[in-house]
Amino acid sequence: MIEVEGLTKYYGSLAAIVDVSFRVERGEIVGFLGPNGAGKSTTIKILTCYMPPSSGTARINGFDCLEDSINVRRQIGYLPENVPLYKEMTVKRFLEFVASAKQIDRSRVKGEIGRVMEICAIEDVSGRIIGNLSKGYRQRVGLAQALLGNPPVIILDEPTIGLDPTQIIEIRNLIKSLGKDHTILMSSHILPEVAQTCNRVVIINKGKVVATDSPENLTRQLQKKAQITVGFEKSINISDLKGILGGLPGIIDIMPADGDGMRWYIETDQERDLRADVAKALVEGGMRLVELKTVDMTLEEVFMHLVTEEDYSAPSEVV
Repeated sequence: MIEVEGLTKYYGSLAAIVDVSFRVERGEIVGFLGPNGAGKSTTIKILTCYMPPSSGTARINGFDCLEDSINVRRQIGYLPENVPLYKEMTVKRFLEFVASAKQIDRSRVKGEIGRVMEICAIEDVSGRIIGNLSKGYRQRVGLAQALLGNPPVIILDEPTIGLDPTQIIEIRNLIKSLGKDHTILMSSHILPEVAQTCNRVVIINKGKVVATDSPENLTRQLQKKAQITVGFEKSINISDLKGILGGLPGIIDIMPADGDGMRWYIETDQERDLRADVAKALVEGGMRLVELKTVDMTLEEVFMHLVTEEDYSAPSEVV
């Protein structure tokens, strides 16, 4: 649905993006990640026909963003970071205006507005002035305008920025539900939201794509060692712990996870799953084990590793 090949954009002599290539398949929800100045906004502006590339091609549902921009616009529902709302209008009047701008057939407008208001759960505020709505409701109105006309591709730029935790969960669930019927490209700085919402991520840095895969696969590729968290009923001495586990093949290191000696990180060979062996050895050694779980890199750590080329070794827990 989205095909980007060799996309390059210069601002004067400055290259904002260089040879950017990626694909988003039908029905995927893909996170588009990168630090400030990495080229995310430039790429999105090209995909939404706000500006042409210097070279390369971008296609939406088979239509070229440069050669066939009118048809491309018909394929896209776009929610910019700063939601484009006329705050003096009511919700319903604003959606009628957007439907007119999108040239939706008049016979369909009423039903289409009802459809997007139901999807975005804004029926109860349809008669209210947009400027008087909460940030969460305004974000929903922005999503509703993007969905008018039922475009196959939805592009979202920071859709949860500025929302409170409850509103973030609501918008996240809404985006997930939209993925059943739409292809979604979502730019965001809130990496836990991306990890919980997206099937795959594209990470861009200094104008170039540095990784594209599922968060799980990126973690497996970058995490050089496996780690296990173990917790005990009472404080354990490091020498006792090493005495029990030191003889197990595949144990690399044992490190404290807290200051009271009740939780420890066990670094192991990535090639083997040693959880069963560790649990057996600890129980047989008389340890009162109350916790044992694997530890993986988070998407934040994957992201930082890729954009800074630093190896973040501090573990983050995944239950």
